Amino acid sequence: MGNTVSCCVSPESSPKVPSRLTTERLVELQASTEASDDTSVPYLQHISDREVPDELALESNPSDHARANTIFLNKSQTDVRDKRKSNHTNHVSPGLLSRKYSSCSTIFIDDNTVSQPNLKNTIKCVTLAIYYHIKNRDSNKSLDIFDEKLHPLSKEPVPDDYSSVDPEHRLIYRFVRTLFSAAQLTAECAIVTLVYLERLLTYAELDICPANWKRIVLGAILLASKVWDDQAVWNVDYCQILKDITVEDMNEMERHFLELLQFNINVPASVYAKYYFDLRQLADDNNLSFPLEPLNNQRAQKLEAISRLCEDKYKDLSRAAMRRSLSVDNLIGVRHSNAVLS
Repeated sequence: MGNTVSCCVSPESSPKVPSRLTTERLVELQASTEASDDTSVPYLQHISDREVPDELALESNPSDHARANTIFLNKSQTDVRDKRKSNHTNHVSPGLLSRKYSSCSTIFIDDNTVSQPNLKNTIKCVTLAIYYHIKNRDSNKSLDIFDEKLHPLSKEPVPDDYSSVDPEHRLIYRFVRTLFSAAQLTAECAIVTLVYLERLLTYAELDICPANWKRIVLGAILLASKVWDDQAVWNVDYCQILKDITVEDMNEMERHFLELLQFNINVPASVYAKYYFDLRQLADDNNLSFPLEPLNNQRAQKLEAISRLCEDKYKDLSRAAMRRSLSVDNLIGVRHSNAVLS
């Protein structure tokens, strides 16, 4: 597979060279092509020159690869470091510790798992991630379809400074919470919403800013609810939640959103889990505590039943594996007999 001759095609019939290749690499390709024209053997481009390196793929598509770092967590680390540095410099006391810790007599467990996240706390974390996206944006790249001035969500006049004033976390949370409560969406849908939002920013090379954050978030929620929930909310239902928006506007925004995503709506389980745990880390960095409840008898029995079910399942799998390993001896019928020494 590494042979330069057997594993290549001519440049004329090969796909175009990825745009992320450096200028030096393109110069080398042109020089080698010109050198090959002088000989009888035509230049054959190696397959490694036509593939996007894994490092570039991981860096450019964090919502597609589980090993890539999420964008919102990277943007939040700057504020977290500055806050910790300021507290250390000014000798600010952390105050009373409100976090609960387990003891010998009482065990506190979190009512928030990757398969069943807590709705309220998940929305808080997702909206906090959106807040850091807006606050620490690189620029104000946007599209007209997401501009709130051109496509308002209500009949109220848009303020003149709508594109320059960053929204507070409280305002973003209230907007998302209203949509989730009215449409009866789940916490998993909130995590998928954040995945689609970062995928849009990456694919379309946009920035979420004060002028477009509402429509981008609305489009991500609209798409996530249709992909994730079995009984999806229709566009006309969102028009009943947001009274002044039209169905035609919702359809057009959804169509543009899908085109910018290149119709890639797949969310692997590994990517979903990565976003869940990064949201938990974001909550921990910003002192957003998840509710801890003491372990009572009823919940302990439930956990014990689940553990027993998993143990029985693994025992059945191990027995089946052992039977498969012994089946060769049974088929061949090898018998052990005493050795005769002469």
